[in-house]
Amino acid sequence: MNLHTLTPAKGSVKKPKRLGRGEASGKGGTSTKGTKGHQSRSGFKNKRGHEGGQMPIQRRLPKRGFKNPGRVEFRIFNLGQLEMAAERLDLKEVTPESLFSHDLIRKQDKVKILAGGELKRKLPFRVSAVSEAAKKAIETAGGTVEII
Repeated sequence: MNLHTLTPAKGSVKKPKRLGRGEASGKGGTSTKGTKGHQSRSGFKNKRGHEGGQMPIQRRLPKRGFKNPGRVEFRIFNLGQLEMAAERLDLKEVTPESLFSHDLIRKQDKVKILAGGELKRKLPFRVSAVSEAAKKAIETAGGTVEII
């Protein structure tokens, strides 16, 4: 066996279609692209979302909803959740820094406290927002609330 005698396996190499080389080839004239229209022209490129003239799906479906650009997203905690977290993680205070250090929130999250559940221990709270019922429950348990 020599390098000059090597050939590809039988059937592995195919000759390309020779388009536009006369009517006798069977692939002349329109070069298998059909007749007329922008798809038959040279340089044609489909745009994203193009459906061949059919009304595109983003125009067939109705618009719904509204995204408020001024919305403030809070990470919500109920008093019962914080009671369990304080017991399990031995929290001395509830602040964004202490919650972040225990992987309960992300660094940029704002924290809001709601009144779900029951708070039995005296804890100081420094949070972004708190509901009236939660504030009353925290102060009843002997804790303090500071809005930051």
